[in-house]
Amino acid sequence: MIYPLLLLYSIQLRTAMKNETCLRYSGVRVYISRFLVFSAYVAITVAAFSQSGCMREKTKKIVGFSQTENIGPWRVAETNSIKAEAAKRQETYEFLMTDAQGQTSKQFSDIEDLIARQVDAIFLAPREYEGLTPALEAARAAKIPVFLIDREAAGKPSKDFVTFIGSDFIVQGYRVGKWLAQATDDKAAIVELTGTAGSSVAIDRAKGFRDAITTYPNMNIIATQTADFSRAAAQRVMENIIQAKGSDITAVYTHNDEMALGAIQALKSAGMKPGKDVIIGSIDGQKTALEAIIRGELGVSVESNPRFGPLVFATMEKYFAGEKIPPRIILKDKLFDATNAKDFVHEAY
Repeated sequence: MIYPLLLLYSIQLRTAMKNETCLRYSGVRVYISRFLVFSAYVAITVAAFSQSGCMREKTKKIVGFSQTENIGPWRVAETNSIKAEAAKRQETYEFLMTDAQGQTSKQFSDIEDLIARQVDAIFLAPREYEGLTPALEAARAAKIPVFLIDREAAGKPSKDFVTFIGSDFIVQGYRVGKWLAQATDDKAAIVELTGTAGSSVAIDRAKGFRDAITTYPNMNIIATQTADFSRAAAQRVMENIIQAKGSDITAVYTHNDEMALGAIQALKSAGMKPGKDVIIGSIDGQKTALEAIIRGELGVSVESNPRFGPLVFATMEKYFAGEKIPPRIILKDKLFDATNAKDFVHEAY
C-alpha cells in the first residue's frame, strides 16, 4: 500500500503548486509554500522509487542545462558551445537540455523536471531576473549546484547559486554610449530598442548606456521600446517609431545585434541611410553585425561572447573538486567598429 499512497501524495502535491496551497488529509489542514510543495514532491517521488527498487543507479554525473530559448544566432551559438563541450566529456557526464521557448513559466517547470530527474548540476540561462526563486530554492534543498550563465537571477551566490558566468552588461551599454557620443559629436536624438522586459541583461544594458550619456546634455533618448531581442520585432517597432519621430532620429541604440539589423532594415525601407542619416550602436558581435559594420550601416557592436561551454564545465569541475568559486566570473569583451571589424569577422559566430 505504501507505493500507491506515496504516488498519490506526489500527484496531489504537484498539482497543488500555487503560492499558497491548502492540502487536506485525514481532516488535517496543512498550509505550505510553493517551494515546500515542490521540495516535498521531489522527496516523496524519490522515496517512492527508492522503496520500489526503481531508482536508477548512476554510472556518471548528470548535468542539466536549462536554456531560455533557442532562437537567434547568439542563443544558438551558446547552446552549440555547451552541447559541444558536453559531447567532449560524454564518458564522464550525461547531458540533459531543456528549452523554455521564451517562457518563464516553462523554464520554472523545466528546472523542476531536472531536479526530479536527479541531475548533479544545473546550468541555467534565466529568461528573467525575477520569477525563478522557488526553483532555485528547490535545487538548493536537493543539494544541486546551479551555475548561472549569460543572465543573472535574483538570489545570492554561494547560497542560491554557485556563481554567475557572463559579461558585464552595464559596461557593455556604457561602451556603446561613449562610442555614440564620440561618433555624433556629443549630440544625438536616440531611439533605444530594449531586450526582454525584466531580464538582467536588458536592465543593465539600459543602465550602462544612460550612465555613459548622462554627462552629455545634448544626447537624449527620444523613444524607448522593447523588441525582445528579435530582428522581426525590432523592424516592426522601428517602423512605428519612424512614423512618429521621422527625421528627428539621429541615432539608434539596440540591446543586441539582431535588433540592430531589424532597425537597419526599417530605416532603409523609410528611405533613411543607416550609418549616415542615423548612427547605430549595438551589442553582441555576431558575424552579420560585423558585416554590417564593414558595409558602413552599423557603427559599433560591443562583443558579448556566447561560447560558454568550456568555461562553465571547467568551473563546475573545480566546484566538485572543492575549489573556491568566485561569485562572478566576468568575460572580457571586445569592441568592433570600422577600425577592426574586418580583422575579426572570420571568427565571429
